[in-house]
Amino acid sequence: MTRATITLKKDSADGDSARHVVVVRELPLIQKLWSDAFVRKTVIILLLALAWEIYGRLLDNPLLFPTLSDTIAAFIDRIGDGILVDRAWTSIKVLLIGYALGIILAAVITILAISTQIGTDFLEVMTAMFNPLPAIALLPLALIWFGLGTTSIVFVLLHSVVWVVALNTQSGFLAVSHTLRMVGRNYELTGLRYVAKILIPAAFPSILTGLKIGWAFAWRTLIAAELVFGVASGQGGLGWFIFENRNLLDIPAVFAGLLTVIIIGLIVENLVFRLIEKKTVRRWGMQG
Repeated sequence: MTRATITLKKDSADGDSARHVVVVRELPLIQKLWSDAFVRKTVIILLLALAWEIYGRLLDNPLLFPTLSDTIAAFIDRIGDGILVDRAWTSIKVLLIGYALGIILAAVITILAISTQIGTDFLEVMTAMFNPLPAIALLPLALIWFGLGTTSIVFVLLHSVVWVVALNTQSGFLAVSHTLRMVGRNYELTGLRYVAKILIPAAFPSILTGLKIGWAFAWRTLIAAELVFGVASGQGGLGWFIFENRNLLDIPAVFAGLLTVIIIGLIVENLVFRLIEKKTVRRWGMQG
């Protein structure tokens, strides 16, 4: 439904008078649906799924590229016997530990960076050194230092999260307007109260961007780490599930594991972060 306002003017003895008329035009159903981002994204996913199924059937080689229907059948079977759920939960638990510790460490580093000049120099030097370094490159060191287990994976997850979150948070803090900073000073806010009440709300779009990127980096690093030495505490995660089934040449199960990774990523991006964005950035009027 679209609205247009037409202003009608009429001359009178006392002067001009104006009357506003609102004209409402009903949009076609297809146009209404297409204006919804969820519908558009669903159509894209369905088209990709159709292309997957068609290509798999044309190739006709399950060892190279199984069809979507075979992958979904394997996915349902592994969900039914509980293996895929257990592996996914194992990965998520390790990810949450590494992600939470990374955010805490990034917050400490960023607070030091905005409070002192030496902290700023430290963050700039460390991000220049370690941000371009792939986390997967630290796997050999993690094995030597911490052995085979959860600690090694958490270590590489920390590297994936800390620098990108700290860098985006610092950029957001630096972009806070001088007016808002003066408001905080006028209310005599200092230290952590100044950061919590002025800097964080004003810089939250940049902070949220850093959290999204950090999540994506951590998720893919976790799967890669599990593919290399994925058994932690006697049980592997999704990466180890993919590796095991590749050795067994159960390729539909391999694709079912990859599909699980994709589904979890979509859920976190389009539900969790979208909800946070809706409750904060959009509600505060900081995004168009």
